[in-house]
Amino acid sequence: MKKQIFRWLILGGTLFFLGKALKDHWSEVIAIQIDAVGWTTLAIATGVTLLAHTWGGWIWTWILHELNQPVPVSQFIQVYLKTNIAKYLPGNVWHHYGRIVAAKNANISAGAATLSVLLEPLLMAASALIIIVMFGSQFTVTTITLGLRILQFVSLALVLCAVHPWFLNLAIRFVYRLKAKKSVNNSQPIVAFNIKRYPLRPLLGELGFLVLRGTGFILTVFALSPVNANQIPLLLGAFSCAWLLGLVVPGAPGGLGVFEVTAIALLQHRFPSAVVISAITIYRLISIVAETSGATLAWLDERLANS
Repeated sequence: MKKQIFRWLILGGTLFFLGKALKDHWSEVIAIQIDAVGWTTLAIATGVTLLAHTWGGWIWTWILHELNQPVPVSQFIQVYLKTNIAKYLPGNVWHHYGRIVAAKNANISAGAATLSVLLEPLLMAASALIIIVMFGSQFTVTTITLGLRILQFVSLALVLCAVHPWFLNLAIRFVYRLKAKKSVNNSQPIVAFNIKRYPLRPLLGELGFLVLRGTGFILTVFALSPVNANQIPLLLGAFSCAWLLGLVVPGAPGGLGVFEVTAIALLQHRFPSAVVISAITIYRLISIVAETSGATLAWLDERLANS
């Protein structure tokens, strides 16, 4: 009950902040005009965002491969795209659940399937932290302090250590011991598996995923206002920070609200507020359109393959 109240408080607070920001800058927002080049840029941003989600599905197959579970790439990219839209449902876990069920139906062990969907957000968080550490000083209003810099590196080190095989294998063995105790009378033995190497390839893949998503956001801003080359690190760093908070903060399915509030807070001192508000609103629509298009295309491709 307390958890539900906390989630509603977060959602209510973010919606209040967004509503106030929109109210304060409404006249400036409606004054923004998008020309033909801008609409073309937004179409490209949608395509890049769709490419990012398709790439994310491919990375999931890499993670399963690291868990010694080779899978058909095209089939699992389809699963990833079809389940991706479910993250907007209350609870923010149904896309993970759908992937676990699909993986188990493909004769992948429940442990490997579950671990694959747990590893993905960890690797995404590590990738976002890498970008934040690289470009975090670009979007801070005040000069970054040594303490904050140390905190960034410590956070990154903790996440990178969390996906190290030594720690992951300890966690896997612990979980399997618990399962074994609960299944004493079960004639079918529970066999644990080990991760043999650091998931460097999936980590670099998730870094590419964040760069693609950030590129879609930068193109959205560019469609509304000129963007200089020296502002790209600022936008990429701010996007990664906002995206990461949307990933980890509870109560906001798909990061809805949290991403927008964070992006406004980080960019309103560097770009006109109306541009920032318009860009994050349009980018949210672009993300939903890209995810819906990806799910639809995956469903159509599956139907054509089975016909």
